[in-house]
Amino acid sequence: MTRLADIYRPALGLLTDLYQLTMAYGYWKLDHNDRQAVFHLSFRECPFDGGYAVACGLAPAVDYVESFRFDPADLEFLAAQKGADGKPLFEQAFLDYLAGLRLTVDVDAMPEGTVAFGGQPLVRVQGPLLQCQLLETPLLNLINFPTLIATKSARVCQAAEGQPVLEFGLRRAQGVDGGLSASRAAYIGGAAGTSNVLAGRLFGIPVKGTHAHSWVMAFDDEPAAFAAYAEAMPNNCIFLVDTYDTLQGVHHAIAVGRELRRRGHRLLGIRLDSGDLAYLSTEARRLLDEAGFQETFIVGSNDLDEHIITSLKKQGAPITVWGVGTRLATAHRQSALGGVYKLSAIQNAHGGWQYTIKLSEDLGKINIPGRLQVRRFCQGDHFVADMTYDLDLGAGDAPVIVDPADPTRRKRIDPTATHEDLLVPVFRQGRRVYDPPDPAAARARAADQVSRLHPTIRRLLNPHRYPAGLENRLHELRQRLILEARGFSQ
Repeated sequence: MTRLADIYRPALGLLTDLYQLTMAYGYWKLDHNDRQAVFHLSFRECPFDGGYAVACGLAPAVDYVESFRFDPADLEFLAAQKGADGKPLFEQAFLDYLAGLRLTVDVDAMPEGTVAFGGQPLVRVQGPLLQCQLLETPLLNLINFPTLIATKSARVCQAAEGQPVLEFGLRRAQGVDGGLSASRAAYIGGAAGTSNVLAGRLFGIPVKGTHAHSWVMAFDDEPAAFAAYAEAMPNNCIFLVDTYDTLQGVHHAIAVGRELRRRGHRLLGIRLDSGDLAYLSTEARRLLDEAGFQETFIVGSNDLDEHIITSLKKQGAPITVWGVGTRLATAHRQSALGGVYKLSAIQNAHGGWQYTIKLSEDLGKINIPGRLQVRRFCQGDHFVADMTYDLDLGAGDAPVIVDPADPTRRKRIDPTATHEDLLVPVFRQGRRVYDPPDPAAARARAADQVSRLHPTIRRLLNPHRYPAGLENRLHELRQRLILEARGFSQ
């Protein structure tokens, strides 16, 4: 498994927001640092107005937790921070505490490639309050963006209807990390390969690519450029034909293709990167077929996304490989997942659990209290409902789920349905007990999970809402805590 230290610094303790450290300092000063707490990482709404999300980013998060520490340079930097009075923000004894800190938390999480829905915990962290707090920012950073991109990729691949999707987004991605994270997540979401060579080496993703317009422009004319590339790399000939006149470029590709064939090689494909892709691909297919190049495929690119691919397929465009760059690697139309990390239970003075509630005028922003697990119910090969339940209250024998956004919407689970709990043990007392699957295995899981959703939930526009709610007693507990926090008692 590629580790974060292979790409970044060996220690990433400072990959956090300052307020996490100021809160940690406060817990330490008040001797609350070892008080047990439970936090959950979730997102509120499925991205892209879609019906599901694909959980991603757990493997780097596991690596982060396992290698968590502050090195001397980190502590030197923290020692130099000043408060409003000009004095050190943190006292030396706290920095000494951080120097020896090793995590002892329990972590449970959805495996990468699991389909998830709004309000469900993707990760549960339980352990000393200070440690749980320090994990908020890095866990959100490591899971939010990959989940967003994996979901986008799954949608693009769904639109491609089983034809290969290649991720071409590195040059437009948000920096080095954005490019690497996007390539990995896009592959898990379903992309067949990437142009990102470093991601290929780090994550085992197939790498794809041939030449750009600059290759063609570097020669006297297009036929010479294609012939030169065929001479240099006869086993990798996919010609970009739209540098000048696209259909003339197809003719030039065919001419070089005949020479390749004479030498025992193949014209693998042509790529269209501009213009009316529906018209140009249809004409290109006709020219290729008439010339005897029926096996030569057509790659379409140029700011594609799931909606444009859907439109092109409806128009009968004979494109069979899709190069999707900017709009995949940057999660076009949605800049962030909106994941949150909320305290839901804390140890009381007697050693028991005190459930916590955060209020809001927006019902969707009120957290779910408890120590939570997600149970997925299946009938045959299909997912039929998800129930979030509290570990202490239990799942119940005849479960009813309640929509947290609309308590009048309820669903009784068929007693014949099978089920599985989605949050699996990852760390126990800070020791890793789970080996994250490699990206290829996570990709296979994502494909299987998405396929088990009803088609109306998978559809790209106005999807049906998947039944995902709270176990009835957990719903009642939440309602009681909300009323009590607002000054009403039942």
